[in-house]
Amino acid sequence: MFRLFRPAQKAAPASTGERLVYAVGDIHGRADLLDGLLTRIVADAAPALSRGERPLLVFLGDYVDRGSESKGVLDRLTALLSTPGFEVRTLMGNHEEAMLAFIEDPVANAGWLEFGGGATLASYGVAPPIGRVGPEDLAALGRALSSALPATHLHFLKSLELAVVLGDYVFVHAGLRPGVPLDAQSARDLLWIRQEFLSEKKPFEKVVVHGHTPEEMPYDGPTRIGLDTGAYATGVLTGVRLLGVERTIMQYRLERNRG
Repeated sequence: MFRLFRPAQKAAPASTGERLVYAVGDIHGRADLLDGLLTRIVADAAPALSRGERPLLVFLGDYVDRGSESKGVLDRLTALLSTPGFEVRTLMGNHEEAMLAFIEDPVANAGWLEFGGGATLASYGVAPPIGRVGPEDLAALGRALSSALPATHLHFLKSLELAVVLGDYVFVHAGLRPGVPLDAQSARDLLWIRQEFLSEKKPFEKVVVHGHTPEEMPYDGPTRIGLDTGAYATGVLTGVRLLGVERTIMQYRLERNRG
């Protein structure tokens, strides 16, 4: 007796259904690049908005540090949250986690200052430390930042999400731990994981859209989409447009880097 063997079915391509979705990679204090990419996203979404649709706009974290306009970036994002049209979801990055930890306990979390935090202090009008600083200096810096930080910015930072799921996609800052169910992923991995996630060849429960690890070019593969192109250093901010099974990389770049 002969058995009929059918070829294995190829997995259906990841889809957002009928929802138009945009995701934006790590901004790191580059308000100028954010303005440019948002202008392109708004123009692209205009037909959907005119039909009364509400596109989803996801920011993948790392809004602060390294670039010179962290305050300006948070100004724009907090304003965007109250602007009609898009559904805006904002994820926490490891740099926002580090900034909040410094605000909570500057002495115990002084490492943030060498992690790009000095540029964030300066953007709020707080002079970054020069040379070695002691516990009293750190405490004073923490108080100065807390005083300079608008209440809307602090609320924004404390309200950031760890993940957003839509259709066949999950949006996170850093990535997922292989072999761990999506609903059991740790905050530490969602914010910090790198090599174990990037080297994984097997598919996850969803296609992962992430930032965190800068690459010269955006990565668009079967299991993940990487959108961190090192904006603060390269002058290139990257996003992706998702609609149904379609994916389109969107970028805004400046010929001359001002970060």
